[in-house]
Amino acid sequence: MAESPRLTIGGFLARFALAVLVVGATYNPTPYSYYAWVKSTGYEWSPPVAFGGVVLFAGWFICVRLALRSMGGMGLLLANAFLAALYWLIGSWGWLPLHSVAAFSWLGLFSVAAILAIGMSWTHWRRRVIVAQG
Repeated sequence: MAESPRLTIGGFLARFALAVLVVGATYNPTPYSYYAWVKSTGYEWSPPVAFGGVVLFAGWFICVRLALRSMGGMGLLLANAFLAALYWLIGSWGWLPLHSVAAFSWLGLFSVAAILAIGMSWTHWRRRVIVAQG
């Protein structure tokens, strides 16, 4: 049996960069996102807006499909629940800026990107663990 490619830090960072690009291009608290672009047009569709939306949809489809395939729906749900409980705990300690929408937007953006990157990398890690045990 051929050995599967190993997951490297560079491979994980590439997946994380792709996830940050897709999530951040969709929405972020700056004026440089798809949401801000569509809002600035008065929500009117034009060929560039439609093309950008299709490209973003393809990026989301790839990321979510890979993450779902490797972690499953329950795995993604547990990852989200873990981060939600962690942020609630950290917020209860007063370590989060509760009145900053931008801070929470960036926190959510990087959280979703991290979950997608871990999901896209999960199969490589799991395969490596199974091969090492077998």
